[in-house]
Amino acid sequence: MDTVQIDGNSLEAVTFATQHTKILVIRAAHGLLGCGYISVDTAAKVGDALAVVSGVSNYDDMLQAAVKAVSPAAEALGVRPGMTGREALAKML
Repeated sequence: MDTVQIDGNSLEAVTFATQHTKILVIRAAHGLLGCGYISVDTAAKVGDALAVVSGVSNYDDMLQAAVKAVSPAAEALGVRPGMTGREALAKML
């Protein structure tokens, strides 16, 4: 498990290697920021707040990348496509 700092908060982050890529997730108190491997549809079905960024290979990339998709629960927290991953996580603190 890794740690990512956002606005003075320590967030848990994990990287899972697959055969051809890696899966990246950062967890805030009220939601997740995930790479494009993670499904917004699944998050929506279970009621989780999720913002997805794509084309990333590390946590710094995730924080700088534009959010491509959000679950309804993330949208309710103010997360919107186009904001950065850092901005999305700040909304989910």
